[in-house]
Amino acid sequence: MTTSFLFPGQGSQAVGMGSDLFANSNAAKLVFEEADSVLKTSLSKLIFQGPSAELTRSENAQPAILCVSIAMLRAAQEVKDLATANYYAGHSVGEYTALVASNALSFADGLQLVRKRGMLMQLACEAQPSSMAALIGLDYEGSLEACLGTTAQVANVNSAQQIVIGGPLDGLEQAIEKAKSLGARRAINLDVAGAFHTEVMRPAQEPMEIELERIRINTPISPIIANTTGDPITEPEQIRAELKQQLCGCVYWLQSMHTLINEKVSTYIEFGPGGVLSGLAKRIAPEARAISMASYAVLDDLP
Repeated sequence: MTTSFLFPGQGSQAVGMGSDLFANSNAAKLVFEEADSVLKTSLSKLIFQGPSAELTRSENAQPAILCVSIAMLRAAQEVKDLATANYYAGHSVGEYTALVASNALSFADGLQLVRKRGMLMQLACEAQPSSMAALIGLDYEGSLEACLGTTAQVANVNSAQQIVIGGPLDGLEQAIEKAKSLGARRAINLDVAGAFHTEVMRPAQEPMEIELERIRINTPISPIIANTTGDPITEPEQIRAELKQQLCGCVYWLQSMHTLINEKVSTYIEFGPGGVLSGLAKRIAPEARAISMASYAVLDDLP
């Protein structure tokens, strides 16, 4: 059995996520306690009790999702004899979780990096009002054409028929109208702070690069599938370069999935809230098994 562990990105957070892990798993409880200690704040209380508006802020949502995803993985390892995966992949901030899970980053370094990343992204959002929209029923080439001549960009290629674009508000609106004229069935405006994975994030990139130079990156136990290319990477400096590019670069999730399909992955296990990535895996790789590990109660579903 060839497996890939998947880790979700921002937008999957919800107040109360992981509370059953804290109550039932000693290994997961230790993860939450370490997160509180590393960040010198009660992240666990915010995760379990909210308020939602505070949890949704990028500087909180990103470490919260990483924390809950790793807690879910540790609980699974505690209860089941869970082997390491053949491949690790995460969507956006989930890529940092994948690096922690694969031992390329320490949990403490991963938390501090995504806290800083979230702060920098929030500042970039506040400097340039922007947003994102999911285009349904328009392919990648059509989405590129819709953005042409506007300030919007393709930000996420999630599946063949779900492309996310983002940019400054006026440019995004122009691109949405063009997308509809090109055949998009719907354009769903996303409830996000701003246009992640576009040039709107450029002010955040340089300070993030400085942070990344300070961090020790190890060789992962298995290859990481890079967001910006969809290719497997294993060398620490490859990983560092990927994380530097990722902030303003498109997340090529469909391409990442195609790489995993070509590598004969037969089982996808998503650790973390939401179940979005396991849902995409079911559509993109229907012959494979896709499992969502979003709560303690579903641990028995693990192979």
